[in-house]
Amino acid sequence: MQRSHVCRTIGVILLGLVFLGSQDRSLSQQQKNDIVPKGAKLELLFDGGLVLTEGCAVAPDGTVYFSDITFSHVAKDKRGFIEAGHIWKFDPATKKATIFRSPSGMSNGIKFDAEGNMIVAEGADFGGRRVIKTDMKTGRSWIIAHSFEGRRLNSPNDITIDVKGRIYFSDPRYLGHEAIDQPVQAVYRIDTDGSLSRIITDAGKPNGVCISPDQKTLYVVSNDNGQWGIERMPKDAPARKGLMALLAYDLAPDGSAKFRKILVNYAPQDGPDGLVVDKEGNIYVAVRDETRPGICVYSPEGKELAYIKTEVPTNVSFGRGVDASVLYITAGKSLYRIRLSKEGYQLPSK
Repeated sequence: MQRSHVCRTIGVILLGLVFLGSQDRSLSQQQKNDIVPKGAKLELLFDGGLVLTEGCAVAPDGTVYFSDITFSHVAKDKRGFIEAGHIWKFDPATKKATIFRSPSGMSNGIKFDAEGNMIVAEGADFGGRRVIKTDMKTGRSWIIAHSFEGRRLNSPNDITIDVKGRIYFSDPRYLGHEAIDQPVQAVYRIDTDGSLSRIITDAGKPNGVCISPDQKTLYVVSNDNGQWGIERMPKDAPARKGLMALLAYDLAPDGSAKFRKILVNYAPQDGPDGLVVDKEGNIYVAVRDETRPGICVYSPEGKELAYIKTEVPTNVSFGRGVDASVLYITAGKSLYRIRLSKEGYQLPSK
């Protein structure tokens, strides 16, 4: 009787574990369905990029802007003239894309502030190596960051903005012939008075940056490819890659940041690129892992909630208004979109 009782007890426990496991799987599947509706499809909008599309961002009027990065060793015509980099704009209503700015200063990340100004991170490789602000009503632009401690920035890459109007940007170096003047690849903050501060120096090779809707977390991507010049090394030359991870930093009210934890470690595969958040704080990350490329959606704790398969992506951005649940994706030489069930977070307009 005693052995039978024990066996029955063990059986009940095992059945309970199986039931809980099925609940977890069901919940996981439900979470995925909550984010990516059944039947949602990835739509190709543009495939006319020269080398690499990047930095998609949606303006207050719904127009989509994105960078066309033209690597100097690739984008040459028959005479050897180098394409100067471009910013494209895409009209969701007409589905037409036209050049907004060329040369672009080798623009990468693009964001819009609460007043509707375009903020652009210009990289190296004959680019501006600066951050500029453009008044979209007048077309006038201002250089708001170009040097730190009297030395030029490495190659501004991605941008995020807090509700106080402070601008944060990453400054790695992935390619370019220019001298590297900064002693570290870092994240900087531009205050509303124009002052520039280096706030993160321990993020490996910082790439994508994004602030949570509650303004308490600064997410930073480290994508350390182990070299300073993409495609400039021989293909058989070994390179030791560094940190490939999604990092979370505590963001203080004064704009300072302190490392909290690694949310996702992608090693030994390649890490992410750009990222964005929805209104609930979930994180949408362009993951460049060639064994599983696409957009991974994570909870603020780093739990994967959904996955959207794409070609190797670079960045993401949510639409606005009636298209607030539309996720735009730059990948390869293209621009895509997919309609989800969650609405993206945007800075409150002024």
